[in-house]
Amino acid sequence: MTPRRKPRPPGPGSHCTGRTPATETVESGSEPAVHGDSAASPANQVVRVAVPAPLRRTFDYRLPAPDRSGCREPGARVIVPFGRRRLVGVITAVGGSGDLDEDRLRTVFALADAHGPSLPRSLLDLCLWAADYYHAPIGEVLHAVLPPPLRKPPATASQVRNPRWQLVAGDDAPEIPSRAHRQHEALRLLREKGPLTTAELAVMGISATVLRGLRERGAIVPGESADTPADPVAATPPPSGDAPAPNAAQQAAIRAVLAATHEFGCFLLDGVTGSGKTEVYLRIIAEVIAAGRQALVLVPEISLTPQTVSRFADRFGPGAVTVMHSGLSAGERMNAWNGLSGGTASVLIGTRSAVFTPMRNPGVLIVDEEHDSSFKQQDGFRYSARDVAVIRGKLEGFPVLLGSATPSLESLHNVSRGRYTHLILPERAGPASHPVAHLEDVRGMGLNAGLSPPLITRIRANLAAGGQVLVFINRRGYAPVLMCHECGWTADCDGCNTRMTLHRANSALRCHHCGGTARAPRTCPACASAALLPLGAGTQRTEQALTELFPGTPVIRIDRDSTRRRGVHDELSEFMQTGQPCILVGTQMLAKGHHFPGVTLVAILDADTGFMSSDFRGLEKTGQLICQVAGRAGRGSGGGEVFLQTCQPGHPALAPLLAWDYAGFARALMEEREAARLPPFASLCVFRAEAASTDQAMAFLSAAAGTAGAGNDPEVELWGPMPSPMEKRAGRYRAQFVLCSCNRPRIQRLAAAVCRTIEAQPARRDLRWSVDIDPVDLY
Repeated sequence: MTPRRKPRPPGPGSHCTGRTPATETVESGSEPAVHGDSAASPANQVVRVAVPAPLRRTFDYRLPAPDRSGCREPGARVIVPFGRRRLVGVITAVGGSGDLDEDRLRTVFALADAHGPSLPRSLLDLCLWAADYYHAPIGEVLHAVLPPPLRKPPATASQVRNPRWQLVAGDDAPEIPSRAHRQHEALRLLREKGPLTTAELAVMGISATVLRGLRERGAIVPGESADTPADPVAATPPPSGDAPAPNAAQQAAIRAVLAATHEFGCFLLDGVTGSGKTEVYLRIIAEVIAAGRQALVLVPEISLTPQTVSRFADRFGPGAVTVMHSGLSAGERMNAWNGLSGGTASVLIGTRSAVFTPMRNPGVLIVDEEHDSSFKQQDGFRYSARDVAVIRGKLEGFPVLLGSATPSLESLHNVSRGRYTHLILPERAGPASHPVAHLEDVRGMGLNAGLSPPLITRIRANLAAGGQVLVFINRRGYAPVLMCHECGWTADCDGCNTRMTLHRANSALRCHHCGGTARAPRTCPACASAALLPLGAGTQRTEQALTELFPGTPVIRIDRDSTRRRGVHDELSEFMQTGQPCILVGTQMLAKGHHFPGVTLVAILDADTGFMSSDFRGLEKTGQLICQVAGRAGRGSGGGEVFLQTCQPGHPALAPLLAWDYAGFARALMEEREAARLPPFASLCVFRAEAASTDQAMAFLSAAAGTAGAGNDPEVELWGPMPSPMEKRAGRYRAQFVLCSCNRPRIQRLAAAVCRTIEAQPARRDLRWSVDIDPVDLY
């Protein structure tokens, strides 16, 4: 990069990343395309650096004098001049492109890694593959992968302390207010277990905020550092003796995975809800740890981590388990990164970004609820953590286990083509059995906030018998529509093509798409009538109705609005384990992975919404959701039942779902997809643009598609350009076009051509665009 030289788009004579787009995906079974590096030599003082900028290329820099200490290997961080800024970049290769004379290159300001690269070579290769396959700027990919403390100068891993907190003894210990329950809990744990790190306490539900409060009160002090690498086996006890004995199907699955622990293999663990998939994970991980290796477990939601972490910590000890998700502070995420890369942690449990955490000695990678769309990043670097996990296992040579009670059609397709090994758990583990399913036709029936009279009767009977009840309604807020009964006015969002949802708190109207808020009017803005009616029901309205119907029973609402406070999920799990009769009301947050053995009745209020989705994946997602939420019932020894309300009792999807035949449901969908040439039998790529008007976005996409030759290839279908299903969002107008083909390499080549066409044009501040490979929706 020359002095005062502005970044330019790739073209003849410029140095791009030097990699061609990957022509095969996770399904293909071929080796991913990654960037090889040049051998370093004393005479070669030029490096290629990826900087956090929206440019699909690397830049050449000259290394500082050899007497400047620091790591100069691929994966190491460097502080470089970029325009007028100082940025933290990552070396992707040693040896420049040769486009410019060495004396014309700008010099690296500083080497940021003292003892070794922040990104080990295997992880760097994974990032390079991901940048190629998803057509993402490599600098932004590497920036997203690094934990926050490593993204800014002069942060280094050694600057992030990881002390063991210990109690202040004797008369110096302050008095803690009785209302500070979490602080008291932290003190109890430190008294019982001795000094613990922030990461170890986080596993037990104690946040960094609680520790900061105790330190400010003078109740705890930092002790010795826990940063020294340790053998993960030494701190890990063997599985506890009271672990349930695996049944025959579980044993077969465990043996199959353990037989491949020193080589790559992808396994699909297809087990009905309550079949003991977690016990299979635990047994496999125990053997992996015993061999001195580490395990990474991905879960789709932050809400699933407390219960999962608690079970893993009980089995392996809290010091062996660490967590990684976006809800942690920067320091906590850095500690998790250090724990796994340094070997002080044996197991990492995290959400999708954790797939990029370095492991010192990886042994297995598990993706729980692999079907869940939360594993796909929907903005910025749009990657699928499930698919990246498979590629990581292939690059580093360890097995990957995908688990689900409702596997995605993509994974089932890979099984049918022999790419994945199919492991089946057909029955529930232990004394649990499938709940009894009831279908209730509610057409013409009077409903109370979505609750039918027969359902209310069943709820009352289950509570009287000492059971717990889960009421599922996948719509938060009080009512989805506020309408004037006189003139038909509805409360619409000014920035989006959608209606605002009425929320009970402060009578607020909220848009669930752009986040806009407004006060609910007392009279109609159009005709001044006071006849404003809330139509439909959300979790808040259902909660209110159940509280009125069952005044002596705790009614607990679980949705995005009620779980913002940290620790709520821990408290919910603790309460549910008491077995006290109660009613849970919630959205799909309750449908995934939770084990509540006291729940004897699951009520699904509105199963019809998903059947009417315009998305071709809508029926698949709805079927998965029904199976998952229904599977929360009857997980204990007392049995259970599922009560599903519908206005479409004859819908063909309901019969196999209520008969617990997800495989039959999936087969029917696969036949439809194959006939329609849709995923998993075809590949998709979506280009999106948003601008101040629809015409601007459409014109931009039309020019990009036309210049790149999209639509000229007979093996690639071009859908659009066309307005997005939600055309206006957050005040911007959106459009898109879709590339569809049964030939994945052609999709990749054409997507790369479109990206080059767009980047060759002058940047426009009034327009944003993105590319999405393997999208999970076309919204």
